[in-house]
Amino acid sequence: MDRRTALAIGLTAAGALALGTSAWMTGADAASPDPQIGAPAPAFTAVDSKGQKVSLSDFRGKTVVLEWTNHDCPFVRKHYETGNMQALQKEATGQGIVWLTIASSATGEQGYVTGAEADALTRKRSAAPSAFLLDPQGGIGKAYNAKVTPHMYVIDPKGTLVYMGGIDDKPTTRHGDVQGARNYVREALAAMSAGKPIAATSTRAYGCTIKYSS
Repeated sequence: MDRRTALAIGLTAAGALALGTSAWMTGADAASPDPQIGAPAPAFTAVDSKGQKVSLSDFRGKTVVLEWTNHDCPFVRKHYETGNMQALQKEATGQGIVWLTIASSATGEQGYVTGAEADALTRKRSAAPSAFLLDPQGGIGKAYNAKVTPHMYVIDPKGTLVYMGGIDDKPTTRHGDVQGARNYVREALAAMSAGKPIAATSTRAYGCTIKYSS
């Protein structure tokens, strides 16, 4: 192998390594492993739409649902315009479950909201989350490796991640597909309430890509 060939191979390998590192860094915080079913859910503290600090540890002893949202996403609108997401929120909070809606869109990107806008959106949609968390820097989203809206997670009272993935098994924007869909979140919460194993603990999430800051 001559010197020029060796140099070309070396530069190609270095470029591939750099590209791989860059791709990884834009998807999640490289210092944090991807969340795993059966492992402790990533801890976080955020400011909610009211300006109050909210930590996951505040809800130790309670089941917690995390819902990533982007009000301009047609997949999100499907579940809100049909009342599907609100019904699920009310069912959950009515049973003492904590429901945290999270917006991880960066400032100026689709889905970004201020606190006041988040509250107005909640009223307009007749939504019923326990709190609306603002995550414009994307720290929470990246810790959970949240990819799309809506991306859903369920955490048990011990702080263990027990479900992550899609809200249901109909990855479309068609309103009519809500009826008859297998709602994985409702199914998981019902199984937990009955003291039974969750049938589907990890499913494919579908929706609009979260517009992270980097």
